[in-house]
Amino acid sequence: MVLSPVNKMAVFQLVFSDPGRSFYSSGDKLSGSVQLKAALPCRVTGLRVTAAGCARVDYRGGKKLKSRSQEVEYLKYEEELRLEEKLTRDSDGYFLLQPDQTYSFQFGFELPAAGHLVSSYKGKFGYVRYYVRAVLDRSPQGALQCEREFEVEEPLDVNRPELLAPAAASKQKKVTCMFIPDGQVSISAQIDRKGFCEGEEISINAKFENTCSRIVVPKAAIIAKHSYLANGRTKESRQKLSAVRGNHIISGMCDIWQGKTIRVPKLRPTLLGCDIIKVDYALMIYLHIPGSEKLILELPLVIGTIPFSGVGSRTSSMSSQVESLSSWSSFPSAPPSYSDIHRDLRVDGPRTPLLLDYDGGEDDEEEGGLFMRAPEMYHLPPPPPAYTEVDQDTVNPPRVVHVF
Repeated sequence: MVLSPVNKMAVFQLVFSDPGRSFYSSGDKLSGSVQLKAALPCRVTGLRVTAAGCARVDYRGGKKLKSRSQEVEYLKYEEELRLEEKLTRDSDGYFLLQPDQTYSFQFGFELPAAGHLVSSYKGKFGYVRYYVRAVLDRSPQGALQCEREFEVEEPLDVNRPELLAPAAASKQKKVTCMFIPDGQVSISAQIDRKGFCEGEEISINAKFENTCSRIVVPKAAIIAKHSYLANGRTKESRQKLSAVRGNHIISGMCDIWQGKTIRVPKLRPTLLGCDIIKVDYALMIYLHIPGSEKLILELPLVIGTIPFSGVGSRTSSMSSQVESLSSWSSFPSAPPSYSDIHRDLRVDGPRTPLLLDYDGGEDDEEEGGLFMRAPEMYHLPPPPPAYTEVDQDTVNPPRVVHVF
């Protein structure tokens, strides 16, 4: 009998029972089959299926760029498939695969209960990966193996009470110019809840005050913070995902956002329960200050998989929004009289750049920035004379006509 040499299997693959399924969760059953087809008669000794899932961190860090790695296991399963149900043995006791015939061997297992798995993840310095592997033993030849990955997504309900509570914070910063005090800027912000899902709108209520001499720009962005732990050391990275901006705020003025929205883009859910990898989200609200560091305020976000139902927190969120807006009811004083402003209506005069609104590359498309004109003195025409009401009879006395 001519036996098939190594690596001459015509078909050796894993097929899941539900190939269109995008992910699995704790407690789900994963089943499928191992399909075998030999080009020539082939002897095998066994076929086993293993499933595994682990989180792994691997990066280089430190002064000597020392490699750091750590791994945590979340899933381990092994099953020996019964070949004798479909294969016959030869005289030497080996199972024989006949050529041009496809064999299918079923397998199945249940994923661990909730709390024992974490969602799949792939990042710059680590991953959480799950896979099923089939190993075909051929003695005395070497074993063949194939594997197939599957995604795990743990459900995260944003309707939990702690995620329906509003989040608020405030922050201020003193601005200096050449070590000379130049006023301050401040931010007060609030969102009606912490939990959101992909495609939902985050409503921002915020107040920005500017008492420094510069023009500042309010902005907001959703950011992701990735943390990787290996050998007692942590490596972090931040990523800006989407952003919005408001109007420029000149000196002595403020700006109020009442329900300004930012949409949650397509994101992986917040990674919970992993000991060595953490993925957190935050809403960063900040002021761009030319010539100084930004004033940054962050509110925590949790990205979930079960969307907001709109029940239970609508009243509390609206009341908190009304309270926050009522506390921000102080506005700047009335503008000065027009007679106190120097008139300069020329459009082709020299301009002095006030600031270039550059914010780390996100506003690169803008050119020139903002401009102001150098103050020039112009003599205003004299005001019109004061006037009072005059009795018409006094100005034009009645005429007396004598009749003879």
